[in-house]
Amino acid sequence: MHQDIEEILISEEQIKNRTDELGKQIAEDYKGKNLLLLGTLKGAVPFIADLARAIDLNLEIDYMAVASYGNSTQSSGIVRIIKDLEGPIDQKHLLIIEDIIDSGLTLHYLVDLLRRRNPLSIKICSLLDKERERAKNVVVDYPGFVIPDKFVVGYGLDYAQRYRNLPYIGILKPSVYSNVAIPEDEHASPAENH
Repeated sequence: MHQDIEEILISEEQIKNRTDELGKQIAEDYKGKNLLLLGTLKGAVPFIADLARAIDLNLEIDYMAVASYGNSTQSSGIVRIIKDLEGPIDQKHLLIIEDIIDSGLTLHYLVDLLRRRNPLSIKICSLLDKERERAKNVVVDYPGFVIPDKFVVGYGLDYAQRYRNLPYIGILKPSVYSNVAIPEDEHASPAENH
C-alpha cells in the first residue's frame, strides 16, 4: 500500500470482478445495438479499458474531456468542454463511462449536452457512486460500488494528477491535501472530484 493511503477501500481483485460482471450485463443489454462507450478523461481511462475488454460485443470507444471550475472546496457548476467527441452520435446508443459520481454537476451538464445530439439512448456506468447529497440528480444505470463520502484516489482517480496508477481505490490521508494551496484546475479539488 502506498504511504499516502490511509486505507484500501476497494481492492484490485474486487474492481476486476465487478468490472467483469458489469461487462456481461452490458453485453446482454446491448446485444445487436450500435454501442458507443464514452469515457471521461482522464479518470475513467483505466475503467473504460478494462470494461471494454469485458464486453463481448462490437463497440466503439470515444472520449470527452470536461473541466469544472471553482475554488478548492466547491464547484462553481461552470463546465467547459476541453475535448469533444470525434463524430456524430445520432445513430448510436451512448453509454457514458465515469470513474466517480460526486456532486453530479458535471455529469448532469454532459448528459444534457449529449441529449441535444440525438443519440438513440443515453445511459451511465460509473465505477464509484459516492454516498452524499448531490447538487444534481443523476441516475446510474450500471453502478460499480457505492462508497462513503471520503477523498479517494487510485485506478484513474487522482489528487493533483497523482495516484492514478494505483491498482486499487484507496482513501487518501487528509494530511496529504489539508492546508495546501490548491490551484483552480480540473482535478485539484478534493470536494469537487472526490
